[in-house]
Amino acid sequence: MTEFPINWLAIIVAAIVRLAVGTIWYSPVAFVKPWQHLTGVTPESMRKGLGRAVAIDAVLSLIMSFILLHAVMYATALQPTIWTGVAVGVLNWLGFVLATHLPLWAYENRPLKLITIGTGSNLVSMILMGALFGFWH
Repeated sequence: MTEFPINWLAIIVAAIVRLAVGTIWYSPVAFVKPWQHLTGVTPESMRKGLGRAVAIDAVLSLIMSFILLHAVMYATALQPTIWTGVAVGVLNWLGFVLATHLPLWAYENRPLKLITIGTGSNLVSMILMGALFGFWH
């Protein structure tokens, strides 16, 4: 496996991008109301668990960012572009996010709308993160 220098600043920025997308995605201007309706999460329970949820999401966003950087670099022979970064983000979303969430609809009868809300946020995040890595290598 070819080694390459890790751009830690790009990893942190990409993780922040994912957190920002989630903040907008699950806001009153986007999908928080249908998400709350489908999950039964109330504004009160959201506020109560917000600190823990953000901490967990931040750590997992850093992990996702680190792994996606590697996927972009290796898939593009260490010479990524914005568009190859986007393609890697989409393909990783398709192969890992959608492939693990769609069965929740099939096996557990979770509402398809709920799966779409959750996976949609990740799709937008991974496209933006991949583009960032393609641009900032």
